[in-house]
Amino acid sequence: MTILTAQDEEHLRLLALFHNVVAGLGVLFSLFPLLHLGMGLMLVTGTFDIGEQPKGYQPAFMGWFFIAFSLAWIIAGLTTSVCIFLAGRHLRRRERHMFCVVTAGVMCAFAPFGTVLGVFTLLVLHRPAVKAAFAAPEAAEARQAQAR
Repeated sequence: MTILTAQDEEHLRLLALFHNVVAGLGVLFSLFPLLHLGMGLMLVTGTFDIGEQPKGYQPAFMGWFFIAFSLAWIIAGLTTSVCIFLAGRHLRRRERHMFCVVTAGVMCAFAPFGTVLGVFTLLVLHRPAVKAAFAAPEAAEARQAQAR
């Protein structure tokens, strides 16, 4: 059974908390394109008054363009935010080490908060004692029993 130092325990607790904060910010920023989605829907349905149109201009095409890209942005952002939230949960429970490492690597692309949190998460997760704590199955079972 691996025993973590008090500093490792505190770092993992703080990382789990900050993952939840960054996931919440990610959800907020992912929903910004709702404005573009609404504008695209208005262009497609014809409720958006664009005035006199040049010959051959099709506002529906631009509407579909706005809809497609805003939906892609929203889905990608929400998916990333869910993964960040789950990584924080797994850090708290000390399970799924590789998922946490991969999520921390992906977070490094989202400056500034994601980069800082991703780098610190990678530094903590690569400590030998922390790796061993994630690998200990009996410790994971004991934590799950405590959580119930």
